[in-house]
Amino acid sequence: MDYNSALDRGMDAVPDLETSDERFSYPDPAVQKDGSFTRLTNLDDIADALSRDGEHVHSALQRELGTSGKYEEGQARYSGSFTESDFNTALDEYVEEFVICSECGLPDTRLVRENRNLMLRCDACGAFRPVTKRSTTSRTQQRDAVEEGRTYEVKITGTGRKGDGVAERGKYTIFVPGAQKGDEVQVYIESVRGNLAFARLA
Repeated sequence: MDYNSALDRGMDAVPDLETSDERFSYPDPAVQKDGSFTRLTNLDDIADALSRDGEHVHSALQRELGTSGKYEEGQARYSGSFTESDFNTALDEYVEEFVICSECGLPDTRLVRENRNLMLRCDACGAFRPVTKRSTTSRTQQRDAVEEGRTYEVKITGTGRKGDGVAERGKYTIFVPGAQKGDEVQVYIESVRGNLAFARLA
């Protein structure tokens, strides 16, 4: 049997694999402001889509957001003001850490305990690895970073001497001309000087 015939025979023996170009997805976070708290009203729906326990997702979100909260009846409440973007970022980190296989990139994984260590087992490729804890400090600093040329959603909490709206994001004070105290706005960062950022309404 020549090489081409052998190759054709080998390819015929390989089973067809179902493939999809669709990105692994889960429901968008349904966020509601509740005074000094923020509610995530569809946490259980998100957890179900990730095939993870709601309490586990909630605990990880608290860590990523750097806050405390309460989980009950499929919903969660967190201390502080957070946007849908904040939750999306935190959920992306959760998926990377606790769901996606680092070897094959698929979400067909399970969390298991072995000798008190939390492990991620992939049912698709068989990979088995420990879950590595991320630094809360580094994640918080990244989430609160302010960079020139980027757009952020902020809440105007004060007014500067020139009448500009003032927002706080992490260690940064952001000045936004035309914004009023109490506004929640999208701002485009035009320049950053030290801990001061100067923006315009996006």
